[in-house]
Amino acid sequence: MHTQLVKPKHTNTDFEVRSLDELQTEHTQKESLLSYGKFLIMGILFGIILVKSEVISWYRIQEMFRLQSFHMFGVIGSAVVTGILSILIIKKFNIKTIKGENIELPTKQFNKGQIYGGLIFGFGWAITGACPGPLFAQIGSGFSVLIITLLSAVAGTWFYGLLREKLPH
Repeated sequence: MHTQLVKPKHTNTDFEVRSLDELQTEHTQKESLLSYGKFLIMGILFGIILVKSEVISWYRIQEMFRLQSFHMFGVIGSAVVTGILSILIIKKFNIKTIKGENIELPTKQFNKGQIYGGLIFGFGWAITGACPGPLFAQIGSGFSVLIITLLSAVAGTWFYGLLREKLPH
């Protein structure tokens, strides 16, 4: 029995979503779980960088929200500048993916929900001292109490997905 893919009623404008079938090639289907070790190694290295740069430090995060230190603003600002420069270079030189595909940067429409979402995210970050990226590095560093924050983030994401269509756009 052959099933057909049905197009969703709502197009996701936040990011491109592809099915696993579209992403898998004949080569990747033959790969074992062990072949994903490079991603594990990169994740561990990224976690070490987060720990050593102190961006997962609850104290550094609190300093930022209290406007007592430039450290976190410098890290975030350098990431924003790097992102802006990367996008400009991709557009100017028509850079392609490693497989030679064009990189499409969809235009995004602003809506007031982004302000509310940003405020909720910021309040959660200030209260817990954790945001999604460093959260795993914090847990890996032994701050096991943050498992509650992780579970809350997963529950919040699930709840948002449940209500997304009913929220104002």
